[in-house]
Amino acid sequence: MDKIGVIIVDDHPLFREGVRNVINGEPDLQVIGESISGEDALPLLKELRPDVALVDVNLPGINGIQVTRQVGTERLPIAVVLLTAYDDVEQVLHGFRAGASAYCSKDIQAGKLVDVIRQVARGFFVVGDQVYDKNGIGEWLEKGVESVRRPHLDGEVEAFSPLSPREMEILQYVTRGMSNKEIAGRLGISHQTVKNHMTAILHKLDVEDRTQAAVYALRHGWVRLQDTRK
Repeated sequence: MDKIGVIIVDDHPLFREGVRNVINGEPDLQVIGESISGEDALPLLKELRPDVALVDVNLPGINGIQVTRQVGTERLPIAVVLLTAYDDVEQVLHGFRAGASAYCSKDIQAGKLVDVIRQVARGFFVVGDQVYDKNGIGEWLEKGVESVRRPHLDGEVEAFSPLSPREMEILQYVTRGMSNKEIAGRLGISHQTVKNHMTAILHKLDVEDRTQAAVYALRHGWVRLQDTRK
């Protein structure tokens, strides 16, 4: 029987070692690659085509949500399991909106993680202790978004929709305290274009202003504190 191939994407060596030992201790699982950043992970995922990718949300540079979204955009047949210390309902919704197959806290027990890997490799989705098929996760996601979204939101942009690469880039600059004008100059785009992106960001994050957006990004580990000082 072919083993389920797994790639670990996390920049903490001890965490990777622990997860690797757990996975390689199972007869039907095998770690076939590791990466310490989102930038390095994407080409590795394309090359090795694992069945499952364990991806930390709080990665340097391109974060785990972005990696997950790119896997879906490029239609790679890989089930992404997001691992994070930022465990709340909104983060889970963002993860599944981006295309994740499971979302787990980094303090998950070894046996539970192994079970999650097996489930997502079979095409299922895991939320906590619940396992869903594609229709089931769609219904769960729809109910989840409706239960937490604010009534002030309207328009065509849905709350908790994945941020585009440009929107995530702008959000990173916002966390550094840069104004729309400064961001426009840095990216070589118009001030109005930045404003349009900011409007979309606020809707997708379900927040009211850029300060809340910056706090949101930092609180969920989408941007690292050291990145904001660059």
